[in-house]
Amino acid sequence: MLIPRAERVLGFTLLEMVVAMGIFSILVVLAVPVMRTWVCNNKVRAVSDALQNGLRLAQSESLRRSRQVVFSLTNSTTPQTLGFTAVANGSYWSIYTIPSITGETPAPIDSGVLSNSANVTINGPAAICFNSVGRLVTNTSAGVTAVTNGPTCAQPTGTPPLAVYAVNLNGADRPLQVEVSLGGQVHMCITGQTLSSSNPEGC
Repeated sequence: MLIPRAERVLGFTLLEMVVAMGIFSILVVLAVPVMRTWVCNNKVRAVSDALQNGLRLAQSESLRRSRQVVFSLTNSTTPQTLGFTAVANGSYWSIYTIPSITGETPAPIDSGVLSNSANVTINGPAAICFNSVGRLVTNTSAGVTAVTNGPTCAQPTGTPPLAVYAVNLNGADRPLQVEVSLGGQVHMCITGQTLSSSNPEGC
């Protein structure tokens, strides 16, 4: 016997609901790893961008002021205050002028945050120095006396010679590095990829 159209009840059957929930669960299981990788890659990119901006500022300030400046990494939450320790895997960056005469005090230029996440790693020199024409320079006494033993700036080695900051995070599949050439040029690239005309993001 047919049920009149007006008396039919619209809605999902139990079987339809179970199938829909099963498909939704499969999609979630497939999407979670992709989303986690995307979030990790974004964190690596954010830290690399902040590091690149700080290095470019240090290089441009050395040119603008026509004097040596030191770019340092630190874990101090007050990198604009003398008294921090330069470290190779710091969460903050700081730029100071390097005294050119005896008795001159280092002057803070700027500072910033690299990462609020302890899981992001930055492997590179604790400090690098730019001379008055914006080039990397060796300086065994950068003059920031509040930094333990003073940061030692050394010219990079290798072919080509580059000061390299490697930025990574467990779960990311696009680790990045920020490179500074002897001439002071700052370049961010994807670790493990070769720079070419067809791959401008490579290192």
